[in-house]
Amino acid sequence: MSKLGDGRGARARILDAAYDLFSRNGIQAVGIDAVISTSGVARQTLYRHFASKQDLVLAFLERREQEWTRRWLEGEVTQRANDPKSRLLAIFDVFDGWFHRDDFEGCSFINVMLEHPDPADPVHRASVSYLAGIRGFLEGLAREAGIPDAQNFAREWHILMKGSIVAAAEGDENAARRAKRIGQLLLEDAGVNRSAVRSKGARPSRRAPRARPSD
Repeated sequence: MSKLGDGRGARARILDAAYDLFSRNGIQAVGIDAVISTSGVARQTLYRHFASKQDLVLAFLERREQEWTRRWLEGEVTQRANDPKSRLLAIFDVFDGWFHRDDFEGCSFINVMLEHPDPADPVHRASVSYLAGIRGFLEGLAREAGIPDAQNFAREWHILMKGSIVAAAEGDENAARRAKRIGQLLLEDAGVNRSAVRSKGARPSRRAPRARPSD
């Protein structure tokens, strides 16, 4: 019996199990046996869909990009604020709710990249690529806001985001609020008036997608 539901196909159940386990525990600590046990599929079934653990990790990262970056982070930011400047700050409102959750697990892209430090490793390259995708979202907001050198600004903003995630992992639950204050300074330095970048009041946040994403 599958722990994740019998109505889903084997590949989906395997990926659901890997998504949950890899998100919570990292890549190195989770073996294929744990994925098999959680998904309820036979070993040969897993290898029929994913020829190696590396293939499974790459599929997990792709799912993480869809569920965490696109559906959750970008979706929440778009819902919370109407203009691009406010959306940049709203990122830290979203993070604040995430950091205060008992199941906060950090950034899987950062975690996997550090677990696979070789720049030639396909898993490392994939993690770097998905992090670059987040910067692309930030660069788009910066460009829409009329910020000069939007690419450089996006890199600075992304450093602030990643730093707040690491600080939260250290135990600083208020890291997002501190980062937001620093973000105000970055926006002012970029020539954006403080009064023009106040984000909307926080709304109840959707759960960050750690466990099996809904269909």
